[in-house]
Amino acid sequence: MSGRVHTARRHDSALKHVTGQALYVDDLPEPPGTLHAALVLSPVACGRLGKLDFAAAAGSPGVVAVLGAQDIPGRNDVAAGGQGEPLFAVERVEFAGQPLAMVVAGSLDAARAAATHVAIEIEEETPILDIATALARQAWVQAPSTLLRGDPDAAMKAAPHRLSAGFSVGGQEHFYLEGQIALALPGEDGDIVVHTSTQHPTEVQHICARLLGCDFNRVTAVVRRLGGGFGGKESNASWVAGAAAVAASVTGRPVKIRLPREIDMIATGKRHGFDYRYTVGFDDDGRVLALDAVMAADAGWSLDLTPGVVARALTHADNAYWIPHFRAVGYACRTNKQSNTAFRGFGGPQGVVVMEDALDRIAHRLGRDPVELRALNFYAEGRNETPYGQTVDENHLARCWAEVKQGGEFERRRAEVNAFNAAHPVLKRGLGLFPLKFGISFNLPHMNQAGALVHVYTDGSIRLNHGGTEMGQGLFIKVAQVVAEVFKVEVDRIRASATSTAEVPNTSPTAASTGSDLNGWAAWEAANTIRQRMVAFAAEHFDVAESDIEFADGNVRIARPGSNQVLTFGELANLCWMGRVSLSSTGFYKTPKIHWDGAAMRGRPFFYFSFGAAMAEVAIDTLTGESRVLRADLVQDCGSSLNPAIDLGQIEGAFVQGQGWLTCEELWWDAKGRLRTTGPSTYKIPGSRDVPPIFNVKLLANAPSREATIFRSKAVGEPPLLLATAVWTALKDAIAAVGGHKTAVRLDAPATPERILAAIATLKA
Repeated sequence: MSGRVHTARRHDSALKHVTGQALYVDDLPEPPGTLHAALVLSPVACGRLGKLDFAAAAGSPGVVAVLGAQDIPGRNDVAAGGQGEPLFAVERVEFAGQPLAMVVAGSLDAARAAATHVAIEIEEETPILDIATALARQAWVQAPSTLLRGDPDAAMKAAPHRLSAGFSVGGQEHFYLEGQIALALPGEDGDIVVHTSTQHPTEVQHICARLLGCDFNRVTAVVRRLGGGFGGKESNASWVAGAAAVAASVTGRPVKIRLPREIDMIATGKRHGFDYRYTVGFDDDGRVLALDAVMAADAGWSLDLTPGVVARALTHADNAYWIPHFRAVGYACRTNKQSNTAFRGFGGPQGVVVMEDALDRIAHRLGRDPVELRALNFYAEGRNETPYGQTVDENHLARCWAEVKQGGEFERRRAEVNAFNAAHPVLKRGLGLFPLKFGISFNLPHMNQAGALVHVYTDGSIRLNHGGTEMGQGLFIKVAQVVAEVFKVEVDRIRASATSTAEVPNTSPTAASTGSDLNGWAAWEAANTIRQRMVAFAAEHFDVAESDIEFADGNVRIARPGSNQVLTFGELANLCWMGRVSLSSTGFYKTPKIHWDGAAMRGRPFFYFSFGAAMAEVAIDTLTGESRVLRADLVQDCGSSLNPAIDLGQIEGAFVQGQGWLTCEELWWDAKGRLRTTGPSTYKIPGSRDVPPIFNVKLLANAPSREATIFRSKAVGEPPLLLATAVWTALKDAIAAVGGHKTAVRLDAPATPERILAAIATLKA
């Protein structure tokens, strides 16, 4: 039957997306009297906050209120974890763009105009603007973390070969299509409904309640859809919604706040940039014997979600490779920049690049093929325990590797690239391959839970609600397909409703690629409870055994000796109602088996691993530093995919987003710590012409998950972004061709034309 699990089904909002009928927060009708808010931001990166003079702003046309820290009814703290992250700065400012106050006016233009009239006095201080300075001053947002196995010092000393290197990767702006936005509607007795573009409705509820000084049950967070999130609306959306809630509470009127692109980029966190230093020991064949790495993250000014990002980076530094002796130290460096936050991959992309760089250098040192060296070091039977103690089971590394090499015609294209480079002194091509092992689950075990609510109506239609948010990734259609599979009905009979803390409480964020895993199982539990009630009633009503009741193709077949009776699903639902059977149920799921000791950095942090492999071909111009991705071949393990069409789209989009992070998306702050890449004119995200013209994506076939994932599927949101590491590897291969592949290449990311030219110049020198 079409539309159920394991079938390609279009996104439930696809037509609405392309026709403009999909409603986002800014499309909702504004109630009469709605006010609009604009932020007042710090113009300096670091200093002591003196006087804020609101008089000129308050007297501006259309202004209803100017609100600062003193006007917050509850606690002025919007920290997602920990504390000490004020909505509006008090006494000190910590980054250029930190919110200081908010202007509320009758129109958006009036609010934004008046915000420029707030007089700000700040006693400016010298900011910390880079990781190196933070390391030198031991400026952290948390104590350093160490992941250790074996005796890396002794193993390094005994290794036949050693090499040391360093490099850096930059951060990344989320650049969601829909900016940060919220609409707060005050009700009676202090109740407030907040329509919010968030990945974490429960956190919005909690932050709003904290700011208002009220119980959680006074605040309802509602999310129908987001115009993209990528992690940028996991914690950052909460303080934006909180600002709207405070303004609505103080004024007693609906308040909308929406950040223009420039303000959004200036005020919100990014992907963490990292600096790396490492030493690797290896034998004559290129087998890695020991790794000793320092991984320093730019956390920005506050904690935010940095602990989880650093932990995931450390637990992905091994990537696909068995490393018997291992030490990685993670530093969460405090700088006077935006507080960096979740971003698709959540530290995983920053973790895997260490070993990829190391293996390229080992290959150069030994004169070996880096592709062969990667396979030589793969996790395999007998060498399958990670440095943190989790077994790498259901290992598809070798299979993904073989399939991407075969599908990408590696041997032929390697020869073609070599021949091209020999014949062309200016243009060079490169070929890069990358294997992937990515852990699926939240770092914190308690976050791996979900709830759902399912109603069956007497006409056979079904209403579905769960704690996940739809941000274009196709979560709603996937979970609807799960419910359709339980009842054996067409997915069109299922109506997924807006996520709401009033319907499903205490939700986890839609993040860590767990949306389908968690909410799919919760919805299955709810639907299956109702189905069991319906079966029990039908068996009693028709005087047959429960095993004689079969759901199929929108009908219910009652098997009787010598004859069958067939009802539509709706007819049975109506009969159940007449028989006073409840057709509504909640469902709950918690991920099994996972456990984690964050202090010892040991345990099973992931329910399972997703695997993949990628091959990318690039071209560079050695005179200008420009680069192009000519072709990409990807193989991604999705288990038994719930919806192959949705998954293919996710893989393609994730790869290109990862390509942007590694090639063109450069964040730049001036010497005073002011972000200057604040829009599409100064910050380059990949466009349609950056997508590889030859782009082959394949789901690993016949690979259902052995773990009890929902219908044996696997997560797909984040892992494919890491496959773009093949592009970085390919660029280094192209640069190395300038020197006849005799020297290893340091290529910091993003690999802008300037950095490519610098790498070439270093190579020639």
